[in-house]
Amino acid sequence: MATSAEDILTLRTNLAEYPVTKAIRDGRVTSDIVKLDCCGPEPAQNGFKDMVRRNMYDAGELAIVTYLQAKCYGKPYVLLPAPVSGRFQHHCAGYNRELGHLDPKDIEGRQVGVRTYAQTTGLWVRGILQHEYGVDLDKVTWMTVGEGHLEEYSDPANCIRLPKGSDIGQMMLDGELAATLQGVDLPKDPRVERLIPDPFNAAKDWFAREGVVPINHIFVVHQDISKNRPDVVRDIYRMIGESRALTQGGVPDPFPPMGLEANRKGLQLAIDWAFEQKIIPRKPSVDELFDDVTGTLG
Repeated sequence: MATSAEDILTLRTNLAEYPVTKAIRDGRVTSDIVKLDCCGPEPAQNGFKDMVRRNMYDAGELAIVTYLQAKCYGKPYVLLPAPVSGRFQHHCAGYNRELGHLDPKDIEGRQVGVRTYAQTTGLWVRGILQHEYGVDLDKVTWMTVGEGHLEEYSDPANCIRLPKGSDIGQMMLDGELAATLQGVDLPKDPRVERLIPDPFNAAKDWFAREGVVPINHIFVVHQDISKNRPDVVRDIYRMIGESRALTQGGVPDPFPPMGLEANRKGLQLAIDWAFEQKIIPRKPSVDELFDDVTGTLG
């Protein structure tokens, strides 16, 4: 667990350098009581499995889906209402237009690639496809490359694991997959068409109705730190807020806000969709994701 030196608590931290966290990483934002030793891998997602399976980090970011699973399976972490990455997801599904036009419902009965079924991008895009475009997710065969972060979790029955090292983007271009959910990893190829029509305007319309920017990664701490050093947890939250304020060019717009109540609707949506998609075995309440300390932040 965390080590103490000269009254400053040092926490093994898995936190990538994003525009909103850069000021923490480069030392512009510091604390008199806690040091975040950012010793995790690049990209940070490569440390999620070590965090939830082996408690290798005291604090840091987790994908919101991974945290929901961690909460359901009793892992010893507690959420801070402090997203460190998030974005609209409507543009993150693509197909090869040269192989024929696809409307969202056309993926029913077909094979669609996603890196892992429990990947956060997959959660959000599938939820949008289901709730905005009427896609029956159970009628799609989800072709995955990797496993989830939690040992206790197994993919739903309509998932098939591809051979290790499979390139789902290339498979989509070659017509072996009808489409892929890949986010920034969609192939940079002129043949790629977005599955959701006019996705950037669709996202703006959705935001106007829902008021939610989908959370990708959000900050967590080990529950023992929150229990024994609430002052440290509050100061980490302050640091994240100050780092946001120092973001070069300003915090990306749109971006998930800070604070529990400001994120309540987005967190509830993640819970609802994760349960619908069989990613979590039960639906925790939003308040259950926090404790007496972190639930008062913001």
